[in-house]
Amino acid sequence: METATKDTKSKDSQQQKKGHPSGDKRFKQLDITMKRNQYRQDSLIEVLHKAQSVFGYLESDVLMYIARGLKLPLSRVYGVATFYHIFSLKPNGAHTCVVCMGTACYVKGGGEVIKALEKELDIKVGETTADDQISLMAARCLGACGIAPAVVFDGSVAGKQTPEVVMEKIKSWQE
Repeated sequence: METATKDTKSKDSQQQKKGHPSGDKRFKQLDITMKRNQYRQDSLIEVLHKAQSVFGYLESDVLMYIARGLKLPLSRVYGVATFYHIFSLKPNGAHTCVVCMGTACYVKGGGEVIKALEKELDIKVGETTADDQISLMAARCLGACGIAPAVVFDGSVAGKQTPEVVMEKIKSWQE
């Protein structure tokens, strides 16, 4: 029994040295980030940030790898990854459009902006157009209530948006 335990520990430490079984070197970067944070569970958001910057989005096997590395239940890792709008579980399009749906933005027209985008792009929030050009997302709150409704175009926040102004920007991406 004791020998089996030693063998298992030996295999685990060899696995950590080698990285991911797929041989994908990007997992090594996650290992470095987790090690720098001493595999603390409270470093989850930082590790998820690193994973998204390295992989482009958070695939299910990446989430499982992080859960194992930080000794967290997969449900917790998935819960954090889906709670924050900055994390994506699917590859994004070439351009991203994030519409704030916080109370101030919604009341001042954020919902109308979403409706117009969904109709024009023929996709729902959380989806990417068939040509992989535009991803449409909604945020719970961007913290930009003073410029409501706010929309983030490829990482740049724009305030006091109307469906017409947003459609002009989207059409410029489609040209």
